[in-house]
Amino acid sequence: MTESELITLWNKTRGHIIASQAAPTFLLTAVVGFLALGIGTTEPAVRIATAGILLASGILGAVVQIMSANEALAIITDLRQVDAPTALTRHIVGMAAWLSVVRLVAPAIFVVVYIALLTALFLTAR
Repeated sequence: MTESELITLWNKTRGHIIASQAAPTFLLTAVVGFLALGIGTTEPAVRIATAGILLASGILGAVVQIMSANEALAIITDLRQVDAPTALTRHIVGMAAWLSVVRLVAPAIFVVVYIALLTALFLTAR
């Protein structure tokens, strides 16, 4: 592949990473709002459904993030082989370490937030 084709793939992969965060972030934020409105005091089935929706969305989002980050690392591996790389290619290659944030830190943060929301949904209900 050419340098230009690899950069195009990089941009698509980066877009997948960004998009994979949209639904889980929206749902987590919505549940915080619903908690403020009293969802934590609704019947257990509603709270279980809420937890399930968050979990499914979070798992799928994390899988897409991790897969996209792995693809991005493969693209970086190919970009490292480019003879006379452009400044953009050198910049992309330099971002390799930051993909660990996407693969490890973001999913870990989701788990912490998910546990906090579960606590609010089930343990603080009155």
